[in-house]
Amino acid sequence: MGLGRKGGTTDNTTFSSSAASNMNNFNIRKNKSTAQYNADAKLLADFEQSAESGKSFNYSKSIVNAPQLVPGEQITAYLSKIQRGSLIQPFGCMLAIQGPTFKIIGYSENCFDLLGLHTLFGAQQLKDLIGIDARTFFTPSSGASLTKATSSREISLLNPVWVQSRSTQKAYYAILHRIDVGIVIDLEPTRSTDPALSLAGAVQSQKLAIRAISRMQSVPGGDIGVLCDTVVEDVQKLTGYDRVMVYKFHDDDHGEVVSEIRRSDLEPYLGLHYPATDIPQAARFLFQQNRVRIICDCNAPPVKVIQSEEMKQPLRLVNSTLRCPHNCHNQYMANMGSIASLVMAVIINGSDSTKLWGLVVCHHTSPRYVPFPLRYACEFLMQAFGIQLYMELQLASQLAEKKILRTQTLLCDMLLRDAPHGIVTQSPSIINLVKCDGAALYYGGTCWLLGVTPTESQVKDIAEWLIGNYGDSSGLSTDSLANAGYPCAALLGDAVCGMATARITSKDFLFWFRSHTAKKIKWGGAKHHPEDKDDGEKMHPRTSFKAFLEVVKSRSLPWEVSEINAIHSLQLIMRDSFKNLEGNGLCMEIKEIDELSSAACQMVRLIETATAPIFGVNSDGNINGWNGKIAELTGFKADVVMGKSLVNEIVIEEYRAIIENIICRALQGEEDKNVELKLRNVNPHKQISVVYIVANACTSRDYTNNIVGVCFVGQDVTSEKVFTDKFIRLQGDYKAVIQSINPLIPPIFACDENASCSEWNTAMVKLTGWSKQETIGKLIPGEIFGEFCRLQDPNTLTKFMIILYKAIGGGEDTERFPFAFFNRKGKNVQVVLTANKRIDGGGNVIGCFCFLQTFGDNYSPLEIERKEERKYSSKLKELAYIRQEIINPLNGIRFTHKLLENTPISDYQKQFLDTSDACERQIMTVIEDMDSRSIEEGLNRTVELNMEEFLLGSVLDAIVSQVTILLGEKNLQLIHDIPVETKTLALCGDRIRLQLVLSDFLLNVVHHSPAPNGWAEIKVSHDFKLVQDGNQFVHLQFRMSHPGHGLPSALIQDMFEGGDQWTTQQGLGLHLSQKLLNMMNGHAQYIREQNACYFLIDLQLQTPRKRLKETEANTSMLM
Repeated sequence: MGLGRKGGTTDNTTFSSSAASNMNNFNIRKNKSTAQYNADAKLLADFEQSAESGKSFNYSKSIVNAPQLVPGEQITAYLSKIQRGSLIQPFGCMLAIQGPTFKIIGYSENCFDLLGLHTLFGAQQLKDLIGIDARTFFTPSSGASLTKATSSREISLLNPVWVQSRSTQKAYYAILHRIDVGIVIDLEPTRSTDPALSLAGAVQSQKLAIRAISRMQSVPGGDIGVLCDTVVEDVQKLTGYDRVMVYKFHDDDHGEVVSEIRRSDLEPYLGLHYPATDIPQAARFLFQQNRVRIICDCNAPPVKVIQSEEMKQPLRLVNSTLRCPHNCHNQYMANMGSIASLVMAVIINGSDSTKLWGLVVCHHTSPRYVPFPLRYACEFLMQAFGIQLYMELQLASQLAEKKILRTQTLLCDMLLRDAPHGIVTQSPSIINLVKCDGAALYYGGTCWLLGVTPTESQVKDIAEWLIGNYGDSSGLSTDSLANAGYPCAALLGDAVCGMATARITSKDFLFWFRSHTAKKIKWGGAKHHPEDKDDGEKMHPRTSFKAFLEVVKSRSLPWEVSEINAIHSLQLIMRDSFKNLEGNGLCMEIKEIDELSSAACQMVRLIETATAPIFGVNSDGNINGWNGKIAELTGFKADVVMGKSLVNEIVIEEYRAIIENIICRALQGEEDKNVELKLRNVNPHKQISVVYIVANACTSRDYTNNIVGVCFVGQDVTSEKVFTDKFIRLQGDYKAVIQSINPLIPPIFACDENASCSEWNTAMVKLTGWSKQETIGKLIPGEIFGEFCRLQDPNTLTKFMIILYKAIGGGEDTERFPFAFFNRKGKNVQVVLTANKRIDGGGNVIGCFCFLQTFGDNYSPLEIERKEERKYSSKLKELAYIRQEIINPLNGIRFTHKLLENTPISDYQKQFLDTSDACERQIMTVIEDMDSRSIEEGLNRTVELNMEEFLLGSVLDAIVSQVTILLGEKNLQLIHDIPVETKTLALCGDRIRLQLVLSDFLLNVVHHSPAPNGWAEIKVSHDFKLVQDGNQFVHLQFRMSHPGHGLPSALIQDMFEGGDQWTTQQGLGLHLSQKLLNMMNGHAQYIREQNACYFLIDLQLQTPRKRLKETEANTSMLM
């Protein structure tokens, strides 16, 4: 593929004592990821060593014999090369700047030629750009645009910024992104031959993809292959590459080309599979960060990046559009005849996770450049593709689950008539339960074989091996019996490789078998005849495919979690049926087996793993089945409703007659489908008191085939029903408002999630002069406001775009925004705009509603701004008064504190006073930082840090004391992992502001930890570093963790993006703390994991030249 390097295998073997273990699956994924990182690092090192020594790099051998463990320094070097390579591609140039000052801290060597800097600076013979204001290289208007972009809360909204060189007047696309030390500006020359791409900005770029998105969304559901084919066709139309492929990652992380469009003379890659490590783990991480990656010419020599000597490590180029590929990747591309490529990540955003599903890969046989706006459009198309793909995967999963449930039910019916042999002697059988090549039942020393299986004697031998080696486990699933440790695996040949088992008694088993993966794989490309003479040491897709076959020749396709769950459900039924057989050693009567099997059949209908609500009633209409999903939806637990009347106790009154009639029909053998039930909802966490279920009513029969009840298998449609009812109720009022010509109705327009106009009322027609037919479906920013309704300046469009996308993307409303445009007749219209998000029944943002308020000549937006300024001035005066009123009692507290210090007290009491003093100083610092300007403006100016010597333990005492009361109120446990040597560290810095920052982070952790019986954890570690002037610095890392779903996304957005509006007071506090931390040479991250979320705070402080006395380094009182 030319996307990475190849690696070896990992063992996918799972043992279970009940269901498939989530922790076990997590450990398997973690081990696989670690193994791939090791393989990637070793292959990169081998490749570079071969280049230095002149020896040949044996590609195939490196794939098959990948290492399991490499030295840590190789891993570090590998990651550094990938993320901080210090090289860029020559189709553009790069500047790295300090955010607010624009002083250059790094640049690419080709900046002089591309930007014409030699001409600009004349005879000065400029050789070094470090420290120069980057805006001086561009025209004044371009510099202003760059300044505006860097001050934006989200830079990507304004990419690309159109700029011009001051000396050559050539135009460039400036693509900006933030890094740990500043901002990187990638500069790509514009092409005058691209008139459709002459307008810069995110919305203009996304407009290019709207037609492709509409076509993709019109594809009939139920066929992912057709969806992928549509995407590759549209991408090729947009970009013009010779070959476009959809590359899918399978569950075991190996890859497959599932769709392809290509130039007719090129070799097909459709169906080609790659080892899991073909796309390195580090590369996958990069694709999730920078979702579009272009290589214009793999043969072009790279350009070196020069950076300030004060920087301790190379610039992080993860999100740079110019980042240079590694030589190994370039060689792969050259070997396959591909000179240029464009790779786009396909990300699926589930309900609680984000997954890299695959890639859309474009190759070209000659150098090719795709302008950034067009790449931005492709990224937008990939976002829409990910949404559509997720819906298709959900549908496929539901269909597969229904099929499995139906097969399980049929198997149980067979157990009624012929237990246990019916599940192997009738159709369908256990071989139809999951995807496999063969299945077997080993029961009472006898074997029943179906499909491709080992021989009867071999099955017995496998059973004895399981009993002897895994007696405590109830099952085993593996993609390689050899890797699982079965000694006779080689004797099974190619036919049997993977196996899943379920123990039904201590000595009896169910088996499912799979052949090795290579047997299943057929590449649609060139045939591999024995006379083929491919160079096995050469990196090429054909070599990669052969290596993949070599890697998987002893492995089957992995068993999916849903398949293991299906097997386990059948195992529970079988074990329950036979649990008494081992106790007495006697054969049970057929009638007794039938009764147990009938109960087992009911168990299947109540499987807890089902995502659909399932419940049942007996012939009297009393509930005798109630699965976990229906309990979750209604709030009624199973033990509460069992035996109660479904109609009288659970069903809402107006539906009772209907449901009673359906039950009567089912008891007579007449089953109904798609029945709507309206049930009570007593769940205190739900906002509505009813649940709507669309269900099928199925008859329940006993072992004699007599009807004994009714089973309902349904689907929750509450959100859809509520939304529909609400829409029906409001539709009349909505139309009356939107379509009314009443002058009291304000101008209203609306857009969907793609910023296309979906509503344009009569008042908007009158105000703008543009009709509804002319505006519906058009992009609101750019087409309507921009082309139809001209704006006064580009800044107005930028501000309007930000407001609109805040509502669409972030669900953030904006009120009373001064807005001006020219109507169809050229008249300047001044209004105040209010933007509100549109949400569906599930609370998802689906667009934006905008309301305009017009004014007469005596009441303009300027007057509104002045009125707001007067109100703001009044608020500042109130703030100054409150400030003084706080200082007065605080001075009294500090005086009392001084008096206590002069009285005889113990050392332990002195520690309490020291902690109290630190908290008082923190309050005073906050008050002193307040002045007649806003807090945000105060932080934008230089804040002098008060340097003093202190012990880290005293700071930790103070921050813990500030959350102790809240911990008690919420019944939370505070866990700490802080070595003694860390607590007693002597440091030099602004103690009080450090204390303020850490206390704010810890308070948010405690506040958002679920209560009661939750926890919060603080962990601190350190290491020492030396700098050139001989001063010793300490690198501190604070990790503050808590369980649960984490802080709201809006708070985290406020923390890192800032601006002049915040979602909550906590968001403002986090933003200020983060800015203070940056001033102290530190930075913070907020990381969400499956079981916990945490702040990760890194900080570097100087140690005193003379250590504090050891007598002062006592263990802190709270920690």
